[in-house]
Amino acid sequence: MDDSGRCPCGTGLTYSECCGRLHAGAAAPTADALMRSRFSAFALGDVGYLLDTWHVSTRPAALELDDEVRWLRLDILDRVDGRPLDSSGVVEFEAFYRGGSQRERSRFVREGGRWYYVGEEITG
Repeated sequence: MDDSGRCPCGTGLTYSECCGRLHAGAAAPTADALMRSRFSAFALGDVGYLLDTWHVSTRPAALELDDEVRWLRLDILDRVDGRPLDSSGVVEFEAFYRGGSQRERSRFVREGGRWYYVGEEITG
């Protein structure tokens, strides 16, 4: 991806100002920022980043992305905690791809100063 192009996550910032920093190794400051960077990784096909930011307790052994799915837009719908000093958080989002969308409430934890995706929040 061109570092000066718009970031796929939709903040309006360039990739290098936004998710590019996280993809290069910087720690996400919030659960929301990690969610956005993971969306960008899906859009860019960065399987390594997705696995690295997936909590070890739920991380799959391997991940294959569908090359036919083109991710277009991310809307953050709700946030519960997940701020810089929190140890957990939930981010509800809807991610749009050509032909449909995926909506999820994702759980995140912060360990050792880094946020990790745990999985979809399961309710009653």
